[in-house]
Amino acid sequence: MQFRKYSLSDVLERMYKNQLALEAALMELTLQAEQQGLTEVGGNIRGTLWTIGENAGFIKQGLAKLRSKNL
Repeated sequence: MQFRKYSLSDVLERMYKNQLALEAALMELTLQAEQQGLTEVGGNIRGTLWTIGENAGFIKQGLAKLRSKNL
């Protein structure tokens, strides 16, 4: 088996993209839950989405720093 070498910034970029995809999927579920009257569930998910958004910002800043240093 042959292994491909990935830089740290490549790995973080994929993690960042996965995080954005999960955020979008959770938002879809939130909207569905709220349409069905599950406002408490929707509120709980929105709290989680806020955390995901905050962390995505840190990941994006870290990626920019890594790319500027060519890591």
